[in-house]
Amino acid sequence: MCGIVGYSGRAAAAPLVFAGLKRLEYRGYDSVGIATLDGNNIQIIKKQGKVSSLENFVDGLSGNTGIGHTRWATHGKPSDINAHPHACGKFAVVHNGIIENYAELKARYFPDISFTSRTDSEIIVRLLDKFYSGNLLQTLKEVSSLLKGSYAVLVICADFNGFAVMKYKSPVIIGGGRGESFAASDAPALAGLCKKISVLEDGDFAIVSAHRIKIYDNNLNPVVRQKIINHATAASLDLNGCAHYMQKEILENPTAVENTVKAFSRVQGKLKEVFTDINRVIITGCGTAYNSGLVAKRYIESFARIPAEAEIAGEFRYKNPVITSGTAVIAISQSGETADTVEAAKLAKSLGAKVIAVTNAPYSALTLISDVVVPVAAGHEICVAATKSYTGQIAALYLTAKLLASFNKKSAVRLMKNAKAEICSVVPLLKSTVAHTDIEALAQVCARADGVYFLGRDIDYAVALEGSLKLKEITYIQSEGYPAGELKHGTLALIDENKTAVVIITDEGLSVKCENAVEQVLSRKGKVAVITNVKECAERLKDEVPVIEIPACPKELSPLLSAAAVQLLAYKTAIILDRNPDQPRNLAKSVTVE
Repeated sequence: MCGIVGYSGRAAAAPLVFAGLKRLEYRGYDSVGIATLDGNNIQIIKKQGKVSSLENFVDGLSGNTGIGHTRWATHGKPSDINAHPHACGKFAVVHNGIIENYAELKARYFPDISFTSRTDSEIIVRLLDKFYSGNLLQTLKEVSSLLKGSYAVLVICADFNGFAVMKYKSPVIIGGGRGESFAASDAPALAGLCKKISVLEDGDFAIVSAHRIKIYDNNLNPVVRQKIINHATAASLDLNGCAHYMQKEILENPTAVENTVKAFSRVQGKLKEVFTDINRVIITGCGTAYNSGLVAKRYIESFARIPAEAEIAGEFRYKNPVITSGTAVIAISQSGETADTVEAAKLAKSLGAKVIAVTNAPYSALTLISDVVVPVAAGHEICVAATKSYTGQIAALYLTAKLLASFNKKSAVRLMKNAKAEICSVVPLLKSTVAHTDIEALAQVCARADGVYFLGRDIDYAVALEGSLKLKEITYIQSEGYPAGELKHGTLALIDENKTAVVIITDEGLSVKCENAVEQVLSRKGKVAVITNVKECAERLKDEVPVIEIPACPKELSPLLSAAAVQLLAYKTAIILDRNPDQPRNLAKSVTVE
């Protein structure tokens, strides 16, 4: 979850590391720190708070090698002491991940030593100092063999003019050229600095200096990792006149959908091969990705008439799933690094399933283990709450389901062409939705509510879950998503004059049923608003409750529009409550820990 950055080169390291941390702040922002190496002298500054809390101290750090860290706390509360880097002897380290056996290692190797911090990460630097005998690479190997859990670690050693890397189950990329070398958790940190990057694999080590990068596998054999283009650019991180990244990324929903449709064509043939002889599909993900998976379940069963299940990845990986050679597992993750989703995909693959990754990251742990990658071409998403990546996932999953439905049909090519045209026809409607939906009045109501309930039926229920997640993520208002028909089976007990229900209605055939839920809430003195593109429904309800109308479209593609509406609702409510929508408390963008 944390962000790490490393630099070795000709320039002063601290300003470059600081700038990289600013670009990675979506990965964690409760504390921050930088260590630099000047000759044999390691200098460290670290503070509780956001990256900006270091701004006035950066110039005081000298040296041309540096490592930095922006933290999302796991072990040890946010504080100056628990902030990274951690130092001991000749070493300083920054760590993204979790060391699960840190207490055991501490008791075994340091029974009489009081550690400085309350973190699991400090054990790494203590072990490096304990086992170091002059061979840095060998020491990395020895220490890594003791660690259980996940880690991406950058290491400064006073004896080496550069930095080292250890990687297992947490992401690290490296790149360089012209007398400079870099490492980071994610590509945006290196925007405008590296045209090409390499992705380290689990068990890899790297020794990095200004003029040289050497990578070794777990047995310390030199290896070469493929160089790929770094698509992150400084321009892609601009706010483009918006107040927040969330606002900017909601406005980029249409582009994300368009680009995802274009990208699908590149993998269509490979995906068709993988789907051969598939008779059952399991979709897995976490959070927003799971919610998009619920939409995919409906697509696959409706279009292909194949049994489909949607499973929360953190639960799926600990069960004994029934998987055969005819099972396809679609693993959805914005970052491709979500720990539970990656482990669920590994489990499925070990049991003989075909694994399809649906991800916004072209290089990640998930893509390495998948049989085929269906790209979500949403571009870099900086706001912690997913917006354009969700609509990109919906587009990718819609086309995936249509491809599965086209098997053994003579008109398969035409069916896929039509499917892409159907999505593209909704893009102008999506542009209208994000630009013109007036959600301000409803946001004012939600901001004053004790709780907000999102209700819907069938595919609208899947969007209701996502609407609820968005609202609770960035406003901290208690919110839940429910099937509209379940309201009377318990949830009505919670309704009073301080509660608000947001009812999503995009299926004309179910609109009257959903209107019953509206009446049930009103009769208990609750407040209600309706988001709909069913004209008759809007007419029937307009004198009873606020109605937010979105453009009419095929009901299967309505999540592209209704999701944008609930994203706007969450954003506007957060602004009213003076919450920072880009950096909600206690959360981080990429959940790389379990």
